[in-house]
Amino acid sequence: MNPGRPLRLAVVSAGLSTPSATRLLADRLADATRRQLADENREVEVQVVEVRDLAVDIANHLVTGFPAPPLAEAIETVTAADGLIAVTPIFSASYSGLFKSFFDVIDNDALTGKPVLAGATGGTARHSLVLEHALRPLFAYLRTVVVPTAVYAASEDWGGSGDPLTDTLPTRIVRAAGELAELMRQRPGGSAVRPAEETVVPFEQQLAALRPE
Repeated sequence: MNPGRPLRLAVVSAGLSTPSATRLLADRLADATRRQLADENREVEVQVVEVRDLAVDIANHLVTGFPAPPLAEAIETVTAADGLIAVTPIFSASYSGLFKSFFDVIDNDALTGKPVLAGATGGTARHSLVLEHALRPLFAYLRTVVVPTAVYAASEDWGGSGDPLTDTLPTRIVRAAGELAELMRQRPGGSAVRPAEETVVPFEQQLAALRPE
C-alpha cells in the first residue's frame, strides 16, 4: 500500500427521513474527523452510505444471498475503509432494524480491526445508553476497534443555548472524532489492524509445565 494515499472514511447513516438528524450527526462527526486529520496534512476521502436507499436490496440479499450492485458497492465502501462512522436512529430502545440488517449482510470477518465511531439519535436523552448496551456489543462481535467516546444526540441537543456546561454535543463530537482520527493515523498504509497472533503451545508442553519438578 502507498503510505501517502488518502485515508478512506466510510459513513453509514441509517436515518429514514430527508433530511434527518441521523444524517446531520453523521456529517458532523465526519467533518470533525476530517478536520482532525487535516491538521497533520492527511487527505481524507469520505464516502457516505445511506442505508435507507438500500432497504430493498438488503431485504433481497437476506433472502437470496446475492447482493445487487448498489449494495455490493456499499459493502465494499465500508470494508475497504480505514475508519468507519456508523449512526442509527433509536427505535424501541435499540438500533433500527434496517441498520442491523445492513451489518448482517457484511461478512463477520470483514471489519476485523477496523476503527469505528458509533453514534445514535433519538427524541430523548433517556435512550443514550443504547450506545453501550446495543451498538458497542454489535461492533465488538464484529471484532472492530470501537473508540471510547460514543455520541448520542437527543432532540434537545440541537440548537443549544451556548452554555458550555449544557451544550455538550459539540464537545463530544470533537472528542470522539479525535479518537477515531488517532486510530486512523496508525493505519498509514490503509491495511486492516489485525489482532496479534496467538502463540499455540503444544499440549505436551502445557502438560509438562503442570508436572512438579
